[in-house]
Amino acid sequence: MQLSPYIRLMRLHQPVGIWLLLWPCLWALALCHAPLSMFAWFALGAVVMRSAGCIINDMADRKFDAEVERTKTRPLASGELSIRQAAVALFFLLVIAFGIALVLGMQVILWGALALAPVSLYPFMKRISWWPQLFLGLAFNWGALMGFAAVTGSIPPAAFALYIGSIFWTLGYDTIYAHQDKKDDAAIGVKSTALRLGKRTKPAVGVFYVLAVVGWYMAGANALLLLPAAAHMAWQVYAVNLDEPLSCRRIFKSNAWLGGVVFAALSHFPPP
Repeated sequence: MQLSPYIRLMRLHQPVGIWLLLWPCLWALALCHAPLSMFAWFALGAVVMRSAGCIINDMADRKFDAEVERTKTRPLASGELSIRQAAVALFFLLVIAFGIALVLGMQVILWGALALAPVSLYPFMKRISWWPQLFLGLAFNWGALMGFAAVTGSIPPAAFALYIGSIFWTLGYDTIYAHQDKKDDAAIGVKSTALRLGKRTKPAVGVFYVLAVVGWYMAGANALLLLPAAAHMAWQVYAVNLDEPLSCRRIFKSNAWLGGVVFAALSHFPPP
């Protein structure tokens, strides 16, 4: 069996997505002063669930992906792997995810089960809504809630503040990311915030990022330590060339580093 198509199907060769999924989990664990073993389990869970999410997305979008320059060589879009092969890989990933949830406890199992709804719905939102990036935010930042559930057994207001702030973060960086494909998306009828916002993208992303910082601050982040994160977000808005795919991708990828800055700001205070 060739492993390369499965590695590309799960995007293991593009780890930035793993970091973007993992950071909200780590932020929540930092606020709760979780033990190091919990960080390790959530890191493994992020790899598994991001891989599963990529497979679900590619199964739903394989026909669209075949018509987009950036995605036409993906294993399902190109026919390198079949739907059946992808489904088998997805099944094994979900089994592993369930095993991790069993280790972390019943609260994580319950919240993890709820996460399947936004994860499964997201790929279809681009067909019916101009705001699929918002739905990605709902799915991608679920770990902010699960981290609290795993450590404290409850979801306090700080968890919701962290979750909402992180949703706006995703809405910003994925709108920038979507500008890579705006010409192909417009041609095939796929909706996105990049197409919806158009020339208003930069001020809109600026607002999203301000709301993200507000959410993180309300969750318990140190205001002074958040300043570098806010400065980096301002730089993203200023520096990105929305008509240049390479620029959009470079700015998008920088958010993996931004997550570490936010982690430092959220690690400062005792549990809420």
